[in-house]
Amino acid sequence: MSADDMLTTALAWQGEGRKLAIATVVQTWGSAPQPTGSQLVIDSEGNFLGSVSGGCVEGDVITEAVDIIASGKPKLLEFGVQDETAWRAGLACGGRIRIFVEPFEPA
Repeated sequence: MSADDMLTTALAWQGEGRKLAIATVVQTWGSAPQPTGSQLVIDSEGNFLGSVSGGCVEGDVITEAVDIIASGKPKLLEFGVQDETAWRAGLACGGRIRIFVEPFEPA
């Protein structure tokens, strides 16, 4: 999905009154399932579009995003094969990824 498609969807969802967050892969090391810049748009109900890990950690990112929507405070998440949470989340590709999750508030 292109960045334009992601933005179009986010704006449409926002127009429906949904509160949103955007998750963006900001750094990768080793074998990563998605490249830097990959995004996921999430609403406060946990609906989402896009991908930051090909399904490996989306569940954890969505859970964090719902909390971020409620708090309004962005957060940097990190997943890697060494982390116990990464194994639980399924990131066993051998790499590491950092994902920045922030409330969606277009200018």
